[in-house]
Parts: sequence; C-alpha cells; structure tokens
Amino acid sequence: MALFSYEFMIKALWAVVFIAGIAPMLGVFLVIRRQSLMADTLSHVSLAGVALGFFLNLDPSLTTLAVVVVAAIVMEYLRSMYRTYSEISIAILMAGGLALALVLMNLTPGNSATSIQSYLFGSIVTITTSQVVTLAVLFVVTLVAFLLFKRPMYVLTFDEEVAHVDGLPVRWMSMAFNVLTGVAIAVMIPIAGALLISAIMVLPAAISMRLGKSFNAVLFISILVGLVGMTSGLVSSFYLNSPPAATITLVFIALFLVVNLVKRLLVAVQRGQRNR
Repeated sequence: MALFSYEFMIKALWAVVFIAGIAPMLGVFLVIRRQSLMADTLSHVSLAGVALGFFLNLDPSLTTLAVVVVAAIVMEYLRSMYRTYSEISIAILMAGGLALALVLMNLTPGNSATSIQSYLFGSIVTITTSQVVTLAVLFVVTLVAFLLFKRPMYVLTFDEEVAHVDGLPVRWMSMAFNVLTGVAIAVMIPIAGALLISAIMVLPAAISMRLGKSFNAVLFISILVGLVGMTSGLVSSFYLNSPPAATITLVFIALFLVVNLVKRLLVAVQRGQRNR
C-alpha cells in the first residue's frame, strides 16, 4: 500500500495503535461512571494550558499537562462537594477553562490564536517520534494500572458505597483515575485535537456496551472497536485527503449507528419469532 511508503504515516499508525489501547480502557470506566463529559471538560480546559504555554513562552505540552492534572484534581474535589449535582463541576471547569484560554490568548503578543487552533483539531499525520514514544509509555502505564487495579476500580465504578464499606480509598482512587485520564488527554490533544478527543474516548465504549454482555467483554470489544475505527479512519483520511481526527470521529459515529441499527433489527426479528 502506498501509505506505508511514507514515514509520517507509519508514525501515525503506531500512534493509532497506542491511542486505541489507551482511550477505550479509560473510556469504558468514564461511560459506566456516567462521567462521559469529563473527557470533554478536560479537553476544553487543556486549551487554557496551551494558551498559558504561549503566554509564558514555555512548551505548551508541559503547561497543558500541568493545567489538566490540576483540573482533574479540582473536578474530583467539586464532585465530592456536590455529590447530588456532580455535573456542577463539569460546568464550572469547562466555563472557567475556556474563559481563561480566551483571556490568555488576548494577552499573548503575536499570532497565538492560529497556533492554538492547531490544538483544537490536532494532526496525527504531523506526529513526531518523541510523541509516539510518549504514547507508548502512557499505554504501558495505563495497561499496568488497569491490570493492578481492575478489581478495585470495578467495585468503585459500579457502587462507591460498597467500595467505601470494603475499605477502599474511594476518594484517592477516583482522583488518581481523573489524573490518569487528564494526563492521557493532555498527551493526545496535539494528535487528536481538543474538540474530538472526547469522541475517541467515549464512542468505542458506547459501541462495545451495545455488544458485550460482561464487563470483560465490553473492555475487549471497546479496544477492538477503537483499533478498527481509528485505523480505518486514518487510512480513509489518507486517500480522501480529509482531516484525520475528524474522519476517525465520523467513522466511530458510523459504527455506532450501524451497531445500533443491527441491534434493533435483531431484537425485532427475535420478537417476531416469539410472537409466532
């Protein structure tokens, strides 16, 4: 295939493999915990980190990482304050992050708006070797954390009260998960874009929940869907000359619609057979 003759496409494919492992593993827990909007919130807050980097003339990747980690911790603190109205933390952080980003962009001399725009949509085809290595390290860390804390996170995800009774450090575990999610988002933002990263994390989980009948099955299918969706989206964007992240997102949405349609048709067929 022609795309394998380009070095940037080989790097992009490696990035796709690592992201397809990272995003669904975190996304499944986000969806089951009803925190799907957390990924969207942290991705919007990341823009404040990018703007802060340009304002202070520092590496935007480092400032984004710092801001997102702080936001993840603050989000857990606000969630514990408003347990009944947990969405308040999302509204506060999303509004505050975007407001801070706009203020810093206005205070930054030069054409910072154009530079920040590249972080809005990302560009997986311009990925560097160091970014691929960072993704590989993040994938290993996420996988090790998942294998070590799968059982406690399972209990925490489905019932925090039971987790508390079992003696699990609920608040610290939840905060650690938020921080890991924030770090993953900060690393993937330059590649997938702030506006689309939440779709890449949530849609594979949403699709797999329609197909899997157990927690392990949902996790496995989510990673498989992530790999298929991201790979096919990247290849399609190469031949269609379309934005990679947007194409990948559209592929995930198409898969979501197809899976739900097929699921409905199967249910209708089974009901028809029962009525006979």
